[in-house]
Amino acid sequence: MYNSKIIGLGHYVPENVVTNDDLSKIMDTTDEWIQERTGIQERRWAKPGDGQSTFTMGLEAAKKAISNAGIEKEDIDLIVFATLSPDYYFPGPGVQIQEALEIDTVAALDIRAQCSGFVYSISVADQFIKTGMYKHILVIGSELQSHGIDKSTRGRSISVIFGDGAGAAVLTREEDLTKGILSTHIHSEGKHALELATEAPGMGTRWVTDIIKENDPNDFSYHPYMNGQFVFKHAIKRFSEVISEGLQKNNLEVSDIDMLIPHQANLRISQFIQKRFGLSDDQVYNNIQKYGNTTAASIPIALSEAHEQGKVNEGDTVVLAAFGSGFTWGSVIIKW
Repeated sequence: MYNSKIIGLGHYVPENVVTNDDLSKIMDTTDEWIQERTGIQERRWAKPGDGQSTFTMGLEAAKKAISNAGIEKEDIDLIVFATLSPDYYFPGPGVQIQEALEIDTVAALDIRAQCSGFVYSISVADQFIKTGMYKHILVIGSELQSHGIDKSTRGRSISVIFGDGAGAAVLTREEDLTKGILSTHIHSEGKHALELATEAPGMGTRWVTDIIKENDPNDFSYHPYMNGQFVFKHAIKRFSEVISEGLQKNNLEVSDIDMLIPHQANLRISQFIQKRFGLSDDQVYNNIQKYGNTTAASIPIALSEAHEQGKVNEGDTVVLAAFGSGFTWGSVIIKW
């Protein structure tokens, strides 16, 4: 039996910066309104036609993570790709990564757990390494969401929040069971699925052919919908529960946390959790202010940045936590 540990990190975001003031020119909103509700100041949106996609951004992050890990791409045994915005309805982007990296016929999994996607993916990778089936696993979270949101006043409650970007990690075996990923904890509650969802296109609801045939300008089913207050209430509850679950599993106290990296859903959620657990600013890493909510990419981008900045170091106790559409939520407890 092994533990798994992260040995390489990388992230990529589009160069195009979209500020709150930029959004105020195309919809009825203000910088003050957005910052008060979300904490976001700007986000990155890929420009239409610039060749960037969920796959290409994930590939850039993956290359950096592999290089950072000090291994060869041929050492990768499995690819796990988390996203809600794949380039194609099917196949998923995992196989695109396999082809682009020219890795032999390794398995590629795609995880659809939305904002919890990276935590779910780490949990899956961790199990494969623990059992000894694979040695090196590439985990990617990537999203290109800006092309699929309503950038009018009608859709502002969603469009001001979400951004584009990608993050990646390389996991390997750790024989010292006191180091690496100590435990992962994942949950779901599907009865609330439509409180944060995009209903169409979908086999069981309205397919692309229906949308084209009806050509209804008031059809909002293919844009994301979020019941903001409902999601906020459940997020703070589940964040707290799953962080506590991970600490209790490993006989750790809140004071043992060196760095909490929450999914960057809303700065107000992160601040609420920070206050509830009595954590200092140095114990929580947030970057939603400059990237917005990048869904499955938010935790790996933040983790990569925090590590680059020397905020995550050997021996640190690091906690990753996420909550999102599904509802899904989870945590990862790491001894770095």
